[in-house]
Amino acid sequence: MQWNQFDTASDAGAMVCEVINISGYNGEQVNAYYARPSGNGPFPGVVLIHHLPGWDEFYREMTRRFAQHGYLAISPNMYGRFAFGSPDDAAAKARGEGGVSDDQCLGDMEGGAKFLKSQANCSGKVGIIGSCSGGRHAYMVACRSNEFDACVDLWGGGVVQTEFTPQRPVSPIDLTADLSCPVLGIFGNDDQNPPPEMVNQLEEALKANGKSYEFHRYDGAGHGIFYYQTPLYRQEAAMDGWSKVFTFFEKNLS
Repeated sequence: MQWNQFDTASDAGAMVCEVINISGYNGEQVNAYYARPSGNGPFPGVVLIHHLPGWDEFYREMTRRFAQHGYLAISPNMYGRFAFGSPDDAAAKARGEGGVSDDQCLGDMEGGAKFLKSQANCSGKVGIIGSCSGGRHAYMVACRSNEFDACVDLWGGGVVQTEFTPQRPVSPIDLTADLSCPVLGIFGNDDQNPPPEMVNQLEEALKANGKSYEFHRYDGAGHGIFYYQTPLYRQEAAMDGWSKVFTFFEKNLS
C-alpha cells in the first residue's frame, strides 16, 4: 500500500501494538516493539534496527507506519542490555560502553525475523531496514544472514568503515560478496557520514559482486532525511524516499 492509498470504507490501518520479549543474541531475552495489522494476513514482515539516538519514539512511530501499510513490524531494543530509562539515557549509557557489537545486532535481528516468521499470519518473507548506524547494521546483517528477503539502508554511516573497534571489527562493504538479498539505499548528497564518495564505493562493490540494488540520492539533503523532529528533515525528499521504500518492499516481499 502506497502513502495515503486506502479505502476509507475498509479497516485498512487498524493495528495492534505492544512491547514483547523475543529471543535475541545468545538466546538472551530482548524487549521489542511489535506492531501488526488487524486481520489474518498473510502479511510480510519488517525488522527495524534503531539508530544511534536509541530505541526512541521515532522508531516506535516508524514501526507503526509499517503495520499501517500491511506489514508485521518489529523493532528490537538493542540498548536494553546497557540500561533502561529514557531513550536518551539508555543511548548515552550504550555509547559510553562502546555501543552494540555487530554480533549482538545480528543475533537480535535474526531473533526478530524468526519471531515474525513464527506467526501464523506471516507470509514467510521478511525485510530489514535501519537508518544512520541502523543503516550500517541493516547492510551488515543482510550480508551475514539468510533470514531476510530485502534490505533498506537509510543513509547508513560506516558501511564503508575507516576505523575499527572490538564491536565493529569488519567493514560491512567487505562482506558484500555474501549479501543475500536486494538492497535499497536512500542518501543525501550533502551528507558527511556517509559522504557521496563512500556511497560511490558501496555502489561499485555491489556492481562488482553482481548484486541487485537501487540507490536514490537527494540534492539539498544531508543526514537524517526522514527525521521530521529535527532540522535535518527534508520534506520532498522524505516523502519521495518513503514511496521508494514501500515500492521496494512491495516488490521484494509480496
